Amino acid sequence: MPKKKSLKKSAASFQDKVIELETFTEFSASGLSEKEKSWCYDYAIIRLYREFEQLMLVALVCAINNDTKAISDSTGVEFPKHLTDEVCEYLVLKGGYFDFRGRGGLIKELKKFVPDDHYLVDIIKKTKYRQALERLTALRNFAAHESIQSKRAALNAIDQKRVGSSGSWLKVRGRFKEISGMLKDLGQEVYDAAPY
Repeated sequence: MPKKKSLKKSAASFQDKVIELETFTEFSASGLSEKEKSWCYDYAIIRLYREFEQLMLVALVCAINNDTKAISDSTGVEFPKHLTDEVCEYLVLKGGYFDFRGRGGLIKELKKFVPDDHYLVDIIKKTKYRQALERLTALRNFAAHESIQSKRAALNAIDQKRVGSSGSWLKVRGRFKEISGMLKDLGQEVYDAAPY
């Protein structure tokens, strides 16, 4: 029988990747024009979102694999006690990809698969992570799409009236590191709470 995914290992790996992104932004941006620095930070926020999204997917797979009762209750289908990681991932993805709309959307997604009092829901619901998660999602969407809607959402998340790009906002006053630092803390809480 294949080994179960380790959420502890994934959370530790996530934290390492966040540190790599912080290092990338610190050193890659030196010697570049302001426009090129903004591009570096656009890339960094997209990559940070991707790493966080992957952590949340693994967390859901591990949670379902660890306890199928919640998904059985929410779907009305009685699942066996032990499922493979691939089956758990399929239940989450339904043949598509993992996506959520901001912090509230992530909480809603989590609650489809785990009980309301599950440690993942409790961690994501913490007020101290609200701003970082909202900014992560809005700035990533603006960096990736640059649409009018994504710009409005980004302006709302950063509480500003104007912004040129996600990268132009993130590159000053340690803003990227503020978001990444909160996500590292969140990753540590997931690590500490994960059973394996």
